[in-house]
Amino acid sequence: MTRNGRVEAVRRFNRFYTRRIGVLQAGLLGSPFSLAESRVLYELAHRDGAVAAELAADLDVDAGYLSRLLRALQARRLVARRRSDADGRRARLRLTPAGRRAFAALDRQSQAAVGALLDPLAPAGQRRLVAAMETIETLLGDRPPSPEPFVIRTPGPGDFGWIVQQHGTVYAQEYGYDRTFEALVASVVSRFVQRSDPRRERCWIAEKDGAPVGSVLLVRKSATVGKLRLLIVDPSARGLGIGARLIDECIRFAREVGYRTITLWTHRHLTAARRLYKKAGFRLVDRQRNRSFGLDLVDETWERSTA
Repeated sequence: MTRNGRVEAVRRFNRFYTRRIGVLQAGLLGSPFSLAESRVLYELAHRDGAVAAELAADLDVDAGYLSRLLRALQARRLVARRRSDADGRRARLRLTPAGRRAFAALDRQSQAAVGALLDPLAPAGQRRLVAAMETIETLLGDRPPSPEPFVIRTPGPGDFGWIVQQHGTVYAQEYGYDRTFEALVASVVSRFVQRSDPRRERCWIAEKDGAPVGSVLLVRKSATVGKLRLLIVDPSARGLGIGARLIDECIRFAREVGYRTITLWTHRHLTAARRLYKKAGFRLVDRQRNRSFGLDLVDETWERSTA
Protein backbone atom coordinates (compact mmCIF):
# COMPACT_ATOMS: atom_id res chain seq x y z
CA MET A 1 0.00 0.00 0.00
CA THR A 2 1.31 3.45 -0.91
CA ARG A 3 1.60 6.31 1.60
CA ASN A 4 -1.51 7.92 0.08
CA GLY A 5 -3.32 4.63 0.46
CA ARG A 6 -2.32 4.41 4.13
CA VAL A 7 -3.44 7.98 4.71
CA GLU A 8 -6.82 7.23 3.17
CA ALA A 9 -7.14 4.06 5.26
CA VAL A 10 -6.61 6.05 8.47
CA ARG A 11 -9.11 8.69 7.36
CA ARG A 12 -11.65 5.98 6.49
CA PHE A 13 -11.23 4.45 9.95
CA ASN A 14 -11.66 7.87 11.58
CA ARG A 15 -14.92 8.42 9.70
CA PHE A 16 -16.16 4.96 10.66
CA TYR A 17 -15.24 5.19 14.32
CA THR A 18 -16.52 8.70 14.98
CA ARG A 19 -19.86 7.67 13.51
CA ARG A 20 -19.86 4.35 15.38
CA ILE A 21 -19.38 5.94 18.80
CA GLY A 22 -21.79 8.80 18.16
CA VAL A 23 -19.47 11.78 18.52
CA LEU A 24 -20.97 13.47 15.45
CA GLN A 25 -24.24 14.04 17.27
CA ALA A 26 -25.01 17.45 18.76
CA GLY A 27 -24.70 16.03 22.28
CA LEU A 28 -22.37 13.19 23.24
CA LEU A 29 -24.36 10.03 24.07
CA GLY A 30 -27.60 12.02 24.01
CA SER A 31 -26.33 14.35 26.74
CA PRO A 32 -26.46 18.16 26.64
CA PHE A 33 -22.64 18.26 26.33
CA SER A 34 -20.49 18.33 23.22
CA LEU A 35 -17.52 15.98 22.92
CA ALA A 36 -15.14 18.80 23.88
CA GLU A 37 -17.23 19.81 26.91
CA SER A 38 -17.45 16.19 28.01
CA ARG A 39 -13.68 15.84 27.83
CA VAL A 40 -13.19 18.97 29.95
CA LEU A 41 -15.60 17.58 32.56
CA TYR A 42 -13.67 14.29 32.54
CA GLU A 43 -10.32 16.00 33.06
CA LEU A 44 -11.59 18.18 35.90
CA ALA A 45 -13.28 15.19 37.56
CA HIS A 46 -9.93 13.38 37.64
CA ARG A 47 -7.78 16.29 38.89
CA ASP A 48 -7.53 18.04 42.19
CA GLY A 49 -7.91 21.41 40.57
CA ALA A 50 -6.41 22.44 37.24
CA VAL A 51 -4.94 25.58 35.72
CA ALA A 52 -6.41 26.51 32.35
CA ALA A 53 -3.02 26.70 30.64
CA GLU A 54 -2.08 23.20 31.84
CA LEU A 55 -5.46 21.85 30.72
CA ALA A 56 -5.08 23.40 27.27
CA ALA A 57 -1.61 21.87 26.89
CA ASP A 58 -2.72 18.40 28.05
CA LEU A 59 -5.76 18.42 25.76
CA ASP A 60 -3.76 20.00 22.91
CA VAL A 61 -6.46 22.63 22.28
CA ASP A 62 -6.25 26.33 21.60
CA ALA A 63 -6.33 28.40 24.80
CA GLY A 64 -9.03 30.69 23.40
CA TYR A 65 -11.23 27.71 22.48
CA LEU A 66 -10.78 26.21 25.93
CA SER A 67 -11.65 29.56 27.51
CA ARG A 68 -14.97 29.61 25.63
CA LEU A 69 -15.72 26.03 26.73
CA LEU A 70 -14.99 26.90 30.35
CA ARG A 71 -17.15 30.04 30.25
CA ALA A 72 -20.06 27.97 28.93
CA LEU A 73 -19.65 25.39 31.70
CA GLN A 74 -19.34 28.14 34.31
CA ALA A 75 -22.53 29.74 33.05
CA ARG A 76 -24.28 26.42 33.73
CA ARG A 77 -22.75 26.38 37.23
CA LEU A 78 -20.80 23.18 36.50
CA VAL A 79 -17.29 24.63 36.81
CA ALA A 80 -15.94 27.11 39.38
CA ARG A 81 -12.76 29.19 39.38
CA ARG A 82 -10.79 29.84 42.53
CA ARG A 83 -7.64 31.91 42.90
CA SER A 84 -4.57 29.84 43.66
CA ASP A 85 -3.24 30.25 47.19
CA ALA A 86 0.32 29.87 45.87
CA ASP A 87 -0.08 32.32 42.98
CA GLY A 88 -2.91 34.85 43.11
CA ARG A 89 -2.49 35.56 39.41
CA ARG A 90 -3.62 32.05 38.50
CA ALA A 91 -7.05 30.48 38.98
CA ARG A 92 -7.64 26.81 39.64
CA LEU A 93 -10.64 25.11 38.04
CA ARG A 94 -12.83 22.59 39.80
CA LEU A 95 -16.17 20.94 39.23
CA THR A 96 -19.01 22.19 41.36
CA PRO A 97 -21.31 19.66 43.07
CA ALA A 98 -23.65 20.05 40.11
CA GLY A 99 -20.71 19.50 37.77
CA ARG A 100 -19.78 16.28 39.57
CA ARG A 101 -23.34 15.01 39.30
CA ALA A 102 -23.41 15.87 35.60
CA PHE A 103 -20.10 14.09 35.02
CA ALA A 104 -21.23 11.00 36.99
CA ALA A 105 -24.32 10.67 34.78
CA LEU A 106 -22.23 11.15 31.63
CA ASP A 107 -19.69 8.59 32.86
CA ARG A 108 -22.44 6.00 33.43
CA GLN A 109 -23.78 6.63 29.92
CA SER A 110 -20.30 6.21 28.45
CA GLN A 111 -19.72 2.99 30.37
CA ALA A 112 -23.02 1.58 29.14
CA ALA A 113 -22.36 2.66 25.55
CA VAL A 114 -18.95 1.00 25.42
CA GLY A 115 -20.38 -2.12 27.04
CA ALA A 116 -23.04 -2.24 24.33
CA LEU A 117 -20.29 -1.90 21.73
CA LEU A 118 -18.38 -4.88 23.18
CA ASP A 119 -21.25 -7.17 24.18
CA PRO A 120 -22.05 -8.51 20.65
CA LEU A 121 -18.44 -9.73 20.34
CA ALA A 122 -17.20 -13.02 21.73
CA PRO A 123 -14.49 -12.73 24.44
CA ALA A 124 -11.79 -13.45 21.86
CA GLY A 125 -13.13 -10.70 19.64
CA GLN A 126 -13.23 -8.27 22.56
CA ARG A 127 -9.59 -9.06 23.35
CA ARG A 128 -8.60 -8.49 19.72
CA LEU A 129 -10.42 -5.16 19.65
CA VAL A 130 -8.81 -3.94 22.88
CA ALA A 131 -5.39 -5.15 21.74
CA ALA A 132 -5.78 -3.30 18.44
CA MET A 133 -6.66 -0.12 20.31
CA GLU A 134 -3.66 -0.56 22.59
CA THR A 135 -1.48 -0.97 19.51
CA ILE A 136 -2.74 2.36 18.14
CA GLU A 137 -1.97 4.03 21.48
CA THR A 138 1.50 2.53 21.58
CA LEU A 139 2.42 3.42 17.99
CA LEU A 140 1.14 6.98 18.31
CA GLY A 141 3.02 7.50 21.54
CA ASP A 142 0.26 7.78 24.14
CA ARG A 143 0.74 4.35 25.73
CA PRO A 144 3.99 2.76 26.94
CA PRO A 145 4.84 -0.62 25.41
CA SER A 146 3.57 -3.61 27.34
CA PRO A 147 6.23 -5.01 29.70
CA GLU A 148 5.22 -8.50 28.56
CA PRO A 149 5.61 -8.61 24.77
CA PHE A 150 3.83 -11.96 24.33
CA VAL A 151 2.04 -14.74 26.19
CA ILE A 152 2.00 -18.49 25.66
CA ARG A 153 -1.42 -20.13 25.80
CA THR A 154 -3.42 -23.16 24.72
CA PRO A 155 -5.11 -22.99 21.30
CA GLY A 156 -8.56 -21.47 20.89
CA PRO A 157 -11.07 -21.21 18.02
CA GLY A 158 -9.38 -20.33 14.74
CA ASP A 159 -5.84 -21.01 15.97
CA PHE A 160 -5.38 -24.28 14.09
CA GLY A 161 -6.54 -22.62 10.88
CA TRP A 162 -4.01 -19.87 11.59
CA ILE A 163 -1.23 -22.47 11.90
CA VAL A 164 -2.02 -23.86 8.45
CA GLN A 165 -2.42 -20.45 6.84
CA GLN A 166 0.75 -19.09 8.41
CA HIS A 167 2.89 -22.02 7.28
CA GLY A 168 1.47 -21.84 3.76
CA THR A 169 2.04 -18.10 3.49
CA VAL A 170 5.45 -17.76 5.14
CA TYR A 171 7.08 -20.77 3.50
CA ALA A 172 5.79 -19.73 0.06
CA GLN A 173 6.90 -16.12 0.43
CA GLU A 174 10.27 -16.70 2.10
CA TYR A 175 11.40 -20.05 0.66
CA GLY A 176 9.29 -20.74 -2.44
CA TYR A 177 7.50 -23.86 -1.15
CA ASP A 178 4.50 -24.88 -3.25
CA ARG A 179 1.00 -25.67 -2.00
CA THR A 180 1.83 -29.29 -1.21
CA PHE A 181 3.62 -28.02 1.90
CA GLU A 182 0.45 -26.32 3.10
CA ALA A 183 -1.39 -29.58 2.42
CA LEU A 184 1.12 -31.44 4.60
CA VAL A 185 0.68 -28.96 7.43
CA ALA A 186 -3.10 -29.24 7.12
CA SER A 187 -2.88 -33.03 7.43
CA VAL A 188 -0.68 -32.78 10.55
CA VAL A 189 -3.06 -30.28 12.13
CA SER A 190 -6.12 -32.34 11.20
CA ARG A 191 -4.65 -35.44 12.76
CA PHE A 192 -3.77 -33.54 15.92
CA VAL A 193 -7.23 -31.97 16.29
CA GLN A 194 -9.07 -35.24 15.73
CA ARG A 195 -6.84 -37.80 17.42
CA SER A 196 -4.37 -36.18 19.82
CA ASP A 197 -3.99 -37.53 23.35
CA PRO A 198 -4.03 -34.51 25.70
CA ARG A 199 -2.10 -36.50 28.30
CA ARG A 200 0.85 -37.00 25.93
CA GLU A 201 0.44 -34.39 23.18
CA ARG A 202 0.12 -30.64 23.33
CA CYS A 203 -0.09 -27.46 21.22
CA TRP A 204 1.05 -24.00 22.30
CA ILE A 205 0.16 -20.64 20.76
CA ALA A 206 2.19 -17.49 21.25
CA GLU A 207 -0.04 -14.41 21.36
CA LYS A 208 0.97 -10.77 21.03
CA ASP A 209 -1.41 -7.82 21.15
CA GLY A 210 -4.37 -10.20 21.10
CA ALA A 211 -3.37 -12.10 17.95
CA PRO A 212 -1.48 -15.38 17.38
CA VAL A 213 2.14 -14.90 16.34
CA GLY A 214 3.67 -18.34 16.92
CA SER A 215 2.92 -22.02 17.39
CA VAL A 216 4.43 -25.41 18.09
CA LEU A 217 3.17 -28.96 18.65
CA LEU A 218 4.63 -31.85 20.59
CA VAL A 219 3.17 -35.19 19.49
CA ARG A 220 3.77 -38.83 20.38
CA LYS A 221 6.22 -40.70 18.14
CA SER A 222 6.58 -43.67 20.48
CA ALA A 223 6.19 -44.45 24.17
CA THR A 224 9.54 -42.81 24.92
CA VAL A 225 9.94 -40.33 22.06
CA GLY A 226 8.06 -37.07 21.48
CA LYS A 227 8.17 -35.20 18.19
CA LEU A 228 8.34 -31.41 17.90
CA ARG A 229 6.29 -30.17 14.94
CA LEU A 230 5.12 -26.99 13.22
CA LEU A 231 7.28 -24.45 15.01
CA ILE A 232 6.67 -21.07 13.43
CA VAL A 233 6.90 -17.40 14.42
CA ASP A 234 5.18 -14.65 12.48
CA PRO A 235 7.78 -12.41 10.78
CA SER A 236 6.39 -9.37 12.61
CA ALA A 237 7.17 -10.95 15.99
CA ARG A 238 10.65 -12.30 15.39
CA GLY A 239 13.43 -11.28 17.74
CA LEU A 240 11.28 -11.40 20.88
CA GLY A 241 12.37 -14.87 22.00
CA ILE A 242 9.09 -16.53 21.01
CA GLY A 243 10.68 -19.47 19.17
CA ALA A 244 13.01 -20.30 22.07
CA ARG A 245 10.13 -20.07 24.54
CA LEU A 246 7.96 -22.42 22.49
CA ILE A 247 10.78 -24.96 22.30
CA ASP A 248 11.24 -24.69 26.07
CA GLU A 249 7.56 -25.48 26.55
CA CYS A 250 7.97 -28.64 24.47
CA ILE A 251 11.00 -29.77 26.50
CA ARG A 252 9.28 -29.09 29.81
CA PHE A 253 6.14 -30.98 28.79
CA ALA A 254 8.15 -33.91 27.39
CA ARG A 255 9.88 -34.32 30.74
CA GLU A 256 6.59 -34.14 32.62
CA VAL A 257 4.95 -36.92 30.59
CA GLY A 258 8.00 -39.19 30.51
CA TYR A 259 9.43 -38.89 27.01
CA ARG A 260 13.14 -39.63 27.12
CA THR A 261 13.90 -38.11 23.71
CA ILE A 262 12.53 -35.34 21.51
CA THR A 263 13.00 -35.53 17.77
CA LEU A 264 12.21 -33.08 14.98
CA TRP A 265 12.40 -32.77 11.20
CA THR A 266 13.60 -29.64 9.43
CA HIS A 267 15.52 -28.49 6.35
CA ARG A 268 19.12 -27.38 6.10
CA HIS A 269 18.29 -23.91 4.71
CA LEU A 270 16.10 -23.02 7.70
CA THR A 271 19.07 -21.49 9.47
CA ALA A 272 17.20 -19.45 12.10
CA ALA A 273 15.25 -22.50 13.28
CA ARG A 274 18.39 -24.65 13.28
CA ARG A 275 20.15 -22.12 15.52
CA LEU A 276 17.27 -22.30 17.98
CA TYR A 277 17.35 -26.10 18.00
CA LYS A 278 21.09 -26.17 18.55
CA LYS A 279 20.88 -23.63 21.36
CA ALA A 280 18.14 -25.73 23.01
CA GLY A 281 20.41 -28.79 23.06
CA PHE A 282 19.30 -30.62 19.92
CA ARG A 283 21.92 -32.27 17.71
CA LEU A 284 21.83 -33.26 14.05
CA VAL A 285 21.56 -37.06 13.68
CA ASP A 286 20.60 -37.59 10.02
CA ARG A 287 20.63 -35.74 6.70
CA GLN A 288 19.17 -36.73 3.32
CA ARG A 289 18.64 -35.03 -0.01
CA ASN A 290 15.05 -34.97 -1.18
CA ARG A 291 12.70 -33.41 -3.74
CA SER A 292 9.72 -31.96 -1.88
CA PHE A 293 7.33 -29.03 -2.12
CA GLY A 294 8.60 -28.13 -5.56
CA LEU A 295 12.22 -27.77 -4.40
CA ASP A 296 15.45 -29.73 -4.03
CA LEU A 297 15.86 -29.88 -0.26
CA VAL A 298 18.12 -31.40 2.35
CA ASP A 299 16.02 -33.02 5.07
CA GLU A 300 17.48 -33.07 8.57
CA THR A 301 16.56 -34.98 11.71
CA TRP A 302 17.55 -33.51 15.07
CA GLU A 303 17.26 -35.05 18.53
CA ARG A 304 17.87 -34.24 22.17
CA SER A 305 17.53 -36.08 25.44
CA THR A 306 15.11 -34.74 28.03
CA ALA A 307 17.49 -35.69 30.84
